Amino acid sequence: MTPDTEVHDFLMRHLNAILENDVEMYHATTHEELTLYEWWVTPHRIEGIPFHDFMIESNAKRGTVFGAETEGESTSDVSDTRFDLANLKIQRYGDTAIASYTMLVSTATQAGVEVASHNESRVLIKMDHEWRVVHVHKSPAYKAPHVV
Repeated sequence: MTPDTEVHDFLMRHLNAILENDVEMYHATTHEELTLYEWWVTPHRIEGIPFHDFMIESNAKRGTVFGAETEGESTSDVSDTRFDLANLKIQRYGDTAIASYTMLVSTATQAGVEVASHNESRVLIKMDHEWRVVHVHKSPAYKAPHVV
C-alpha cells in the first residue's frame, strides 16, 4: 500500500464516520486532543471531541448529516446526501500527513440537488500504528470580499 493510499483510505473512513453519524468510528479516527477552526460555527478555536459528539448524535436523531442542512427543508424532505473531495492533496512526512481539499456536500431535496462547499485541511498523525486526526481547519469557498 502506498502512503497516499493508506492516508486516503483512512481519511475516507474518518469522513464517512461523520457522514454516517457513527460516533464510535469518529472516536477511533480522531485524537482526544483534537483542535478545530470551523468558520461558520465560531471565529475561535474549538477543542476536543465532545463538541462533535453532540453534533453527530443530534444529527443522527434528526436523520441528517453535518454540513447537509438545507434552508427551508425539513429532514423528511432530504432524501440523500454525499460528499466529494475536490482538488484533494495529501502530503505525508513520516508519521504526519496533511490532507487539503474542497469539501462538496450534495444533498437531494424535493426542490432538487443542493451543493454546499468549503475548504478543509486535516492534520493526521500516526500513533501506535494507527492514524488519528489531530487538527481540522475549515474556511469558506467563496470569493474574498477584497477581490473585485
